[in-house]
Amino acid sequence: MRKWFFISAVVVALDLYTKHLIQQAFVFGEHLSIASFFDLVRFHNTGAAFSFLADESGWQKWFFTTITAIAVMVITYLIRKHHQEKLFCWGLALVLGGAVGNLYDRLTLGYVVDFIFFHIDDLYWPAFNVADSAICVGIGLLLLDSFKKEKQKS
Repeated sequence: MRKWFFISAVVVALDLYTKHLIQQAFVFGEHLSIASFFDLVRFHNTGAAFSFLADESGWQKWFFTTITAIAVMVITYLIRKHHQEKLFCWGLALVLGGAVGNLYDRLTLGYVVDFIFFHIDDLYWPAFNVADSAICVGIGLLLLDSFKKEKQKS
């Protein structure tokens, strides 16, 4: 069971380290073009995914902090209960690590640092970070696991 929490800890460490590097190297709003479709940036997201509720007055920080804290407790419970289910726990461990990484930013900075920025011409994907990536991959694994379980039932 410790391996799942170790995976989460690695995600948190990578997330916080990369955000630290960006904060040291970039000022807010700065862009560095790496390729015709990819930039490194420093953005601050006070909302949730895709800056949802970012323009609100500040209450969203505590709302998302509460939701994340509850999610961390539920995910921890699920990992402990299902620690033998590899794909399920991989997904949960990645989501947990990503959630904790972004929660740390939200509590210490009041916003989440985003720095990965993909685009095609004038079409831009919202900036994201390592924690967001881990959450997306983790959710993908959880979906895959649910489809595999559904197939095994039938």
